[in-house]
Amino acid sequence: MEAVLLREENITQAKVADSSKAAKAQLTDSSKKSLVGQQYRIIGNHSAVKTCGWTKNMIPGKGGCYKLKFYGIMSNQCMQMTTSISCANRCAFCWRDYKAPVSTDWKWAVDDPEMIFEESVKAHHKLLVGFGGSSTKNEAVFEKSKEIKHVALSLTGEPIMYPRINELIETFNKAGISTFLVTRAQYPDAIRGLKPVTQLYISLDAPNPKLFKEIDVPLFKDYWERFNKGLEYMAGKKQRTTVRLTLIKGMNMSQFEEYAQMIRKGNPDFIEAKAYMHVGASQKRLSIGNMPMHEEVVGFSRELAGRLPGYEIVSEHIPSRVVMLAKKKFKIDGAWHTWIDFPKFTELVNSGKDFSAMDYLKKTPASLVGLSGKGTPMNGIKHDLMGMASEEQMGMAAQKNSRQRGIPPEEHGRTPKGKQISVDEKTKEMEFWQRD
Repeated sequence: MEAVLLREENITQAKVADSSKAAKAQLTDSSKKSLVGQQYRIIGNHSAVKTCGWTKNMIPGKGGCYKLKFYGIMSNQCMQMTTSISCANRCAFCWRDYKAPVSTDWKWAVDDPEMIFEESVKAHHKLLVGFGGSSTKNEAVFEKSKEIKHVALSLTGEPIMYPRINELIETFNKAGISTFLVTRAQYPDAIRGLKPVTQLYISLDAPNPKLFKEIDVPLFKDYWERFNKGLEYMAGKKQRTTVRLTLIKGMNMSQFEEYAQMIRKGNPDFIEAKAYMHVGASQKRLSIGNMPMHEEVVGFSRELAGRLPGYEIVSEHIPSRVVMLAKKKFKIDGAWHTWIDFPKFTELVNSGKDFSAMDYLKKTPASLVGLSGKGTPMNGIKHDLMGMASEEQMGMAAQKNSRQRGIPPEEHGRTPKGKQISVDEKTKEMEFWQRD
């Protein structure tokens, strides 16, 4: 089976433009084989596609990504990809193995953006074909998955490093596919020159140069200057912008004022505070004790919000351990408008006229707003949707959970007063998929 998949990758690579044939690919044959074994599909010389776990979850009706709850993205219609498997960092929390390519400069073949678009779409659809024969699929959701409406340029590597990223962005825009691009801001000039995307992300993993070097392990010597310049260029963008914080317990969860200063520099529309997840190759570098519980992410977000008077906490997604804050300007007549009017964005971005984030907003469903007070589900306790557990049960489970996560006994957190409920957000999320 793996050999067949590799032959398919070779067919795709044969379609790379002639001008690129003399240059080398980013990946060695052994790297390609390893990635294909992990369900990646390699596109040309430097791009890749992989089905997101939330896309897989939504097709059988198990709920969607936090971007569904926060912004209205339908997970079953989202393609996850990258235009550069290479990166200029070796982040401690990254799920990639350190064998993945890294570089400060582009030194590989440059694939045609039309080829990347066409072959990525084909590869994405092939990865979803198997759901068609599943007895557990939601038929209507699966049928809609055949039409891609969103692309997350965030799979791995540094997508903005691709020299022809703007041409690819324009191709997605013309096709009516929204674009969510994530960067670690080591290429500030690329941020400055980036054509309009639906939502631009900068990952802020550390608020000072010492911690940044320890966590992101950058290749550039002037990494901190580059990062700050990237934030400055983000502040000048008219379309939606987001700063995402990857929170690593014991490393970067106490520097609130420094984070606030950096966020003010970037002036993002949204802030996402998200827990580091103990998965992939990051398990070789960090322990499970470095993965914050959702309650800790909420506590961090409240502390941060107290230092940023222009923002408020809007929502959370407990399975992803993430909290979203937004500028208060998105609260119109007492109602939050963090969702995106995707058809309006497509109309505006293809019109050639200037437009801003406020021109394609949409009201957020009221039932998706606010903090639930629920926490990370504890081991050893079974709940149904409305099941309650006693404080004693939760305390015992918290201690067991802490032990399993490698946290010393003296650091075991106490269970908050009052009864706790485990999370189940599936129903709420699936109520809204038909509205896209």
